[in-house]
Amino acid sequence: MAKKKQAKAPKEKLVGLTEIYRYMRRNKTPIYVIMPTPFNLMGLDQWVGGLEFVNYFDVFDGQHPRVFKPTQIGAPVFQSMEDVGNYLVDHPEFRERVAQRDPGLAVFVMFDEKTEDLCREIGLKIALPTNELRHRLDSKIETTRIGNVGGVASAPNVMGEADSYEALSQLADSAGLGSDLVVQTPYGDSGRTTFFITSQEDWDKVSAKVIGEKLKVMKRLNHLPGTIEGCATRHGTLVGPVMTDITGFEEITPYKGGWCGNDVSPAILPDGVPDKVREMARKLGDQLYKEGYKGVFCTDFLLDTDTNEVYLGEINPRVSGATPPTNLITSTYGGCPMFLFHLLEFMDVDYEIDLDEVQSRWNHYDYWTQLILKQTEDKVELITHAPQSGIWTMAEDGSISFVRPGHNINALGDEHEAFYLRVYGVGEYCYHGADLGCVLARGRMQSDERELLDRAKMWNSAIKAQFTSVPLTAETEVAMPADMTAGKWF
Repeated sequence: MAKKKQAKAPKEKLVGLTEIYRYMRRNKTPIYVIMPTPFNLMGLDQWVGGLEFVNYFDVFDGQHPRVFKPTQIGAPVFQSMEDVGNYLVDHPEFRERVAQRDPGLAVFVMFDEKTEDLCREIGLKIALPTNELRHRLDSKIETTRIGNVGGVASAPNVMGEADSYEALSQLADSAGLGSDLVVQTPYGDSGRTTFFITSQEDWDKVSAKVIGEKLKVMKRLNHLPGTIEGCATRHGTLVGPVMTDITGFEEITPYKGGWCGNDVSPAILPDGVPDKVREMARKLGDQLYKEGYKGVFCTDFLLDTDTNEVYLGEINPRVSGATPPTNLITSTYGGCPMFLFHLLEFMDVDYEIDLDEVQSRWNHYDYWTQLILKQTEDKVELITHAPQSGIWTMAEDGSISFVRPGHNINALGDEHEAFYLRVYGVGEYCYHGADLGCVLARGRMQSDERELLDRAKMWNSAIKAQFTSVPLTAETEVAMPADMTAGKWF
């Protein structure tokens, strides 16, 4: 079937939020959110016409009206999110779907050069900065440079290489960093590419991962890690809620220092610090725009708890795990999700907005938490029962029950309820480190002292108890990823 000509954007400039809302709601340009699950941009379909999720995992059991899940045929063993996106874009059913519609846009969490080639082949425009630019910005070394140019300081550090503990010590001494060091390699999940080294013994444990790499060596601080998402636009940078990280709890993740979610709390940071974090993210976004990057980005920051200084941690130049709570907060308390402004940057439309007025709506919000639940048991089994995505409620004794289906976390009532998004379902395999799902809830699940609250432990154990699985027989052939961390779908 021949494609129709794409409708032209309005000639007149959109002025103000009302016109932007109307334009986005009436949008007819197909927008395909191509990801393993709808998690990262869940609920955006309520704001944007023509948007649909193209997913590999059927987390809503066919009940979401805006989810397209191609028939699984010859699916490979995925080693990354890029693999999943490429499989979906190259799927015959998706290709046919795109061919029958007007030219559209595609949004990914992660993509690569192959994704760009596949999208060009079928006439899709990727509504994100190029893979080449994103890869350059993803380097922790490049992050530091961009921060320095934009006036955003990193923790005291030095760059270089080291092939021995003695060489590392000499490098650190040259910058007066002391002997309690944090060492990062340029690329990869910071939970697995950040190393804490204070001795020869520590070096010996990780030397194979750092020798031959460009290193960022930092002084270890007493710190509180956090996250904030921004959106670099032609009118300036908007920033979302300030979040603190929930990391390394062995009940939730098997990875030491691994990400377990985010705590959105207006009270956890000292007075004045949230403003410092927002200003840091704004400066960074403005510098990123000068570097050719536009749209959403996620920034990790470190609060030095001894001095209340805020330092740049790393940049994630993409839709990220912080995107769901960002869109939740900005839409619930501020009138519209931040991601609308990302889309405007990639759509053929001009607009005018009072950035300060929009930003002021987003600076005040309530308490929310998201927990990313991973399998901590070291086993590979076949799932025979899995909890349903939707709204669950917890009784006083810690037991939970399914209340109602739901496709959006805005549907939550009080703090006894939580939205659960499942990943693996019946007939699939669970394994050590695999993402089992995400819990999003009102209120907090981490204390000011960064201890896991009882309600977090109860939700974690209660959701995991809803899974049943059986051991595999000796004859069962399971194609598992060579690297089990490839099961990270958030």
